[in-house]
Amino acid sequence: MIIGIGTKNKAKVGAVKGGFAEILSEELHFESFKTESGVSEQPFSDEETIQGAINRGAAVLEMSRGDLGIGLEGGVVETEYGLFLCNWGALAERGENPIIAGGARILLPETIANRLLNGEELGPVMDDYCQSEGIRQHEGAMGIFTKGAVNRDEMFKHTVKLLVGQWNFRRTGSQLG
Repeated sequence: MIIGIGTKNKAKVGAVKGGFAEILSEELHFESFKTESGVSEQPFSDEETIQGAINRGAAVLEMSRGDLGIGLEGGVVETEYGLFLCNWGALAERGENPIIAGGARILLPETIANRLLNGEELGPVMDDYCQSEGIRQHEGAMGIFTKGAVNRDEMFKHTVKLLVGQWNFRRTGSQLG
């Protein structure tokens, strides 16, 4: 089976490979491609973040030789409690509706939230905050603000496992067990 991954981001690619490996025992091959989300650089709602994941999953399915396409998108959601990180994934399969799943959320510190609310994107803001480059390729904001308790790849791996689990349920019908 060939799995298309709609990103070249190391954390997301690792999450997809790890998520599939933990659930499926069959031989899997992965192809990753840079895809466009079709949404803003900094998605600002669940709906926009979901749409970005769906768009990436569909795009990689068309670009690759994949049997399945996986799109992952990170964003933020504004609530009365503050700005939360969110992440969504979509699994695309030819002739089927996409499977969608979301993952962990944490409240962003006010200093980071204010920069995003003023139009900046989380990735560069985190690089500036950490005085480093490529935070989104590694631990991500999730890893920074949980002191490594949950890194970006683990956060997305959980979402991938939800996608794969739903897909496995769909392909085996309603058989339990």
